[in-house]
Amino acid sequence: MHAATDDLVTALQLQPHPEGGFYRETYRATEAIPNAGLPARFHGDRAHSTAIYYLLRAGERSKLHRIKSDEVWHFYEGDALTIIALSPGGQLIETTLGRDFARGQVPQHVVPAGFWFGALPAKGSAFTLAGCTVAPGFDFADFDLGERSKLLHEFPQHRAWIERLTD
Repeated sequence: MHAATDDLVTALQLQPHPEGGFYRETYRATEAIPNAGLPARFHGDRAHSTAIYYLLRAGERSKLHRIKSDEVWHFYEGDALTIIALSPGGQLIETTLGRDFARGQVPQHVVPAGFWFGALPAKGSAFTLAGCTVAPGFDFADFDLGERSKLLHEFPQHRAWIERLTD
């Protein structure tokens, strides 16, 4: 690790994330939405909302994955982050999370439920510390990590990004 990110990992008590990078859950609502009140794609109750810190360093990536809830990304510290999302219909959406508004960066971005998405520090970025808020709350039962061969079959027009953001 690099010294600056070593300090962040320690100070924020981050741990490795299965999709890549580091994270720590910082909030999980104490109230839950009963399964009967959720769309059919959910199985079981879900917290109203959850939030995490998420850190990616240069050379790391958040592999393509999807969840059953909307996810809001928030920029906190460091350099710009590129978020790639693939809609169920095959549209590719590229968003840069950051503070340079004149260059089209945004401090917040929503990835809709059911979209495949991943991220990596933008060109020239050393690291990005972001936050992610999910509602209904995140549950690993709702998490699908993308398989390269299946995604290439479904979205052949996005081969370059799929190969970059999958194993």
